[in-house]
Amino acid sequence: MGHEGRVVRTGHERHDVPGAQSRGVVLKIDSKNGLTAAEATKICGYPFSTTYRLLNALVRDGFAELQEDRRYVLGLKIFHAAHSVAQRLGITGTVVPVLRRMVERTGESCLFAVLDGDRFHTLAKEDGPDFRVTSDPGYRGALHSSALGLCLLAFAPEDVREHLLGTIELEARTPATLTDRDELRRRVERIRREGWATQDQEHDVGMVAVAVPVLRPGGGCIGSLALSAPVFRHRLEDLVDMVPALREAAGELGARLTG
Repeated sequence: MGHEGRVVRTGHERHDVPGAQSRGVVLKIDSKNGLTAAEATKICGYPFSTTYRLLNALVRDGFAELQEDRRYVLGLKIFHAAHSVAQRLGITGTVVPVLRRMVERTGESCLFAVLDGDRFHTLAKEDGPDFRVTSDPGYRGALHSSALGLCLLAFAPEDVREHLLGTIELEARTPATLTDRDELRRRVERIRREGWATQDQEHDVGMVAVAVPVLRPGGGCIGSLALSAPVFRHRLEDLVDMVPALREAAGELGARLTG
């Protein structure tokens, strides 16, 4: 963005978009509630149709996301870039301290993931003192078989959720994995009602997990936060009892990531 202008490709068209104005859109999207296409039009000073194409290009390339309320918020690529800078500057403390406190409070591993296309992408993890979870940062896993993924699927924008429910591959990772599309839809609806998701040896044999969404103060899902434990130490019901603590941590994390 150091150049005076850049080219945004939309389909087979080319649109020269002045860098300062495109930067203004991205920076404004970074507000807590994002912005609508009409608000972006005022910022850019372009006709609505041109601004709309710019926003669609940002969504397509992963720099923005369109929420259910038709507001645009920062996308995964921006998050990844910020995460890389945070690591380089030694300030990944935004997420990790919250995870560490959950580990201290529960004795179990805590993970944070975001939606990345048709997979979940683990960005941070803190292991419990006695057991190591194999889903390291950078791991991309199936949505339908994991608590992290099911939570992200359930709280994705409606159009994204419907697309994923109809297209994701329902691989049977274990004998317990849910592979029926209609049943998956019913499960996602239940997760949306209850506000949390579970995994009972569906992603990995011998592991149970529970996850809650990490939400922006104004609504919209940033990611999901999960506790994971081996079955020899906890039943799934034990982790469900920890949902209130997990929700509290998710609330703090949402405030930290958007504050």
